[in-house]
Amino acid sequence: MMLLPKYFRFACGFGSLVFALLAICPLATLAFEGHIVSSRSGEETKTAAAVVNPLIECPYSLLMDETNTVLQPGKPVYDKYTVAERKVRNLPTTLPIVQPYYAEKTVYLTFDDGPDPENTPIILDILRQHGIKATFFVVGAQVEQYPHILKRIFEEGHAIGNHSYNHIYSQLYQSAHTYIKQLQQTDDIIKNVIGVRPRISRAPGGSAGSFTKEYWKTLEQDGYVEVGWNISSGDASSAKAQQIVDNVIRQMQNKSLWNHAIVLMHDGRGHGETVKALPHIITYFKERGFEFRVVNLETPPAW
Repeated sequence: MMLLPKYFRFACGFGSLVFALLAICPLATLAFEGHIVSSRSGEETKTAAAVVNPLIECPYSLLMDETNTVLQPGKPVYDKYTVAERKVRNLPTTLPIVQPYYAEKTVYLTFDDGPDPENTPIILDILRQHGIKATFFVVGAQVEQYPHILKRIFEEGHAIGNHSYNHIYSQLYQSAHTYIKQLQQTDDIIKNVIGVRPRISRAPGGSAGSFTKEYWKTLEQDGYVEVGWNISSGDASSAKAQQIVDNVIRQMQNKSLWNHAIVLMHDGRGHGETVKALPHIITYFKERGFEFRVVNLETPPAW
C-alpha cells in the first residue's frame, strides 16, 4: 500500500510531461515549418529575381519584316529595309493606317538641315538636360560628314527623318523621280550608319509650291510620310534668340494648334541663335503642361 502513492506520483508526473510535450510539439512544428517556408520563400524570390529578365524598353519602333505593323506607338519609327529591299522581297512598301494622336497639349520639336558639328551636339545636350525627345530631319550629305552625330541622335531616342540628300532645290525638285531618288539615297546613307532607315520625311522649303500630285502619289506608294509644320520659329532668317522665342509664343496663341503643335527649327550651320533660344522655348511649353513627343506615324498632319 505504501508503494501505490509512489507509482501514482510517477505516473502522474510522466503523464504531465507527455501532455506538455504534446502541447508544445505542434507549436514547435509550426515554428519550424514557418522558418522553412520563410526561407524557401526568400530563396524562391531570389531565384525569380535572378531568372526573370525584364524586357528593356526599346527606344524606337521597328516595322515588321512581313507587315508594316508598328510595334510601339509613341516611339520613333524605323524600317530595317529600304524601299528597294522591300520590293525585291515582295514586302509591302505602303504604310498602315494609324489613328492620329491628339491630346489636349502636345508639342513636337523638330530640327532641319543637320547634323551639324557645332549646333547639333549642344541641342542634344539641352534636350537631355530637360529629359525630352525631339525629331531631326537630316540631310544625306551632312550625315556622310558627321555619322557619329547621327548615331548619337539615334541612340538617345530621338526621331530621325529624311530631308533629302543635298537640299539643292534646282536638283531636288526637277520631278517626283528626282525627289524620291534623293530620299532613297539618303535612306541608304542613314541605314549604313544606324542599321535602319526612317519612314518620315520633310521636303526642304516645304511641300507647298514644290509638290504636284505625282509627288504625293509616289510618296504614298513608297511609304513615306511627309511632315510639315504649323509653328515656324523664324530661325531661317537673321532673327536673334529672343525673336525666335517670341515667334513661337505668338503663334501658340492659336489654341487650335495646342493638340499637335509642330515647331520648325534648324540645327544646321549658322543657327547658333536657335541654340540660345531652345531652353526658353522648352521652358515655355513645360510651364504650360505640354507633352513632348517625337514625330512618327501617329503624328497628325500639321494642317
